[in-house]
Amino acid sequence: MNPLTQVVRATRPLYRKLSTTATLASAPKPIPPTGLCFELSEEQKALQDLARKFTKEEIIPVAAQYDKSGEYPWPIVKKAWEVGLMNGHIPEHCGGLGLGVSDSCLVCEELAFGCAGGIGNFGVFDECIIGEEFSFGCTGIATAVGGTGGMDVGVFDGCLVAEELAFGCTGIMTAMEASGLGQTPVIIAGNKEQQKKYLGRLIDEPLVAAYCVTEPGAGSDVAGVKTKAEKKGDEWILNGQKMWITNGGVANWYFVLARTNPDPKCPASKAFTGFIVERDWPGVVPGRKEQNMGQRASDTRGITFEDVRIPKENVLIGEGAGFKIAMGAFDKTRPPVAAGATGLATRALHEATKYSLERKTFGVPIAHHQAVAFMLADMAIGVETARLAWQKSAWMVDHGQKNTVLASVAKCFASEVANKSAADAVQIFGGNGFNTEYPVEKLMRDAKIYQIYEGTSQIQRLIISREILTAAKQSNA
Repeated sequence: MNPLTQVVRATRPLYRKLSTTATLASAPKPIPPTGLCFELSEEQKALQDLARKFTKEEIIPVAAQYDKSGEYPWPIVKKAWEVGLMNGHIPEHCGGLGLGVSDSCLVCEELAFGCAGGIGNFGVFDECIIGEEFSFGCTGIATAVGGTGGMDVGVFDGCLVAEELAFGCTGIMTAMEASGLGQTPVIIAGNKEQQKKYLGRLIDEPLVAAYCVTEPGAGSDVAGVKTKAEKKGDEWILNGQKMWITNGGVANWYFVLARTNPDPKCPASKAFTGFIVERDWPGVVPGRKEQNMGQRASDTRGITFEDVRIPKENVLIGEGAGFKIAMGAFDKTRPPVAAGATGLATRALHEATKYSLERKTFGVPIAHHQAVAFMLADMAIGVETARLAWQKSAWMVDHGQKNTVLASVAKCFASEVANKSAADAVQIFGGNGFNTEYPVEKLMRDAKIYQIYEGTSQIQRLIISREILTAAKQSNA
């Protein structure tokens, strides 16, 4: 039994009783009447400490190496699986621990501290990144998309993990977390047989999944997906091309969104279907690994599907439910993304503070110069505020409240804090910050993608403004 399993099972009774993020079976968690509390439960602290220790011992020492080589961090993924840092969010009936998303986000922030590119591989990020968490703490959402229930974890827990992982390396974090994104649709919408087969597989072996939605002509406009599936007897024939798929070349199986109603007048909510597709099936062709600016430990590729035969048993919920499944996950996965960005910003602040106390100009450490000190202060303001944003958005989901606005606020704000903090860290390092021998240039490269994936900053602002205006119109009606 791995260390995390021992901790979780030993403290589960106490956790169920005291944790503000422990979910209730088949119902959102009740809102505690005692007001705000920023203290983590003992189980959450143990999980966070485990992730922090793993980050410092296993990720930070090799983050630069993986950034240079661009190799997928399989050794780290396997170690994370062995100690129990992967797949803790998978429901207990599938062999998982049923941890909350908030715990996962704590871990992700720590891991991204050392390398953000690999966290997507751990499966804690959608533990958080995207989606599993989405119905972990809110069975109402699972019911809305036709899910089977049984999700007993919270988004807040996943975010705890995400922040810890991101502290170490956002590249490795993304590699780990993207698996969670791929798992999310199965967690929130899969039946018991699908969950046991595909989620249970990840418990038995250190395998990962992937989320296949983005296409050459469909990024922010998900309704523009052209990949199609045609029903032939008891099978579906899948054809099309996906791009920018994280874990595309290493995943054991994919969640694939495809158009199943060819009528252009058919609304998006009914035109698409979600499928579980195994990578080794005939006709599944992963492309070359993309050479990205940052988060290079993450495996990003295009995938072509050529007459792939999918059994009807691998359809999620039913024909036409795919769009709701794919979109429903984002409110749950954006808080973990925000937690990862917060972890990177925390690392930038940590490195800049340390360097500013060592580097001297005019006879004193540069931290004593107000211009530098104020930059550190601004970084701290951003980190603390971003953390509060993801915590509230995750808390809302766990308690059955709609968090669409707050999830977008957290994702947008944290991603911008990460970019500004990384850029300011490079500035504080001066010429050394532009050199690969120092850690902050990598942080700057890794940070940019946070403003792009999981919905660009512009898309987040679009969502926020639409929700605000819609609410205002309804209140005036």
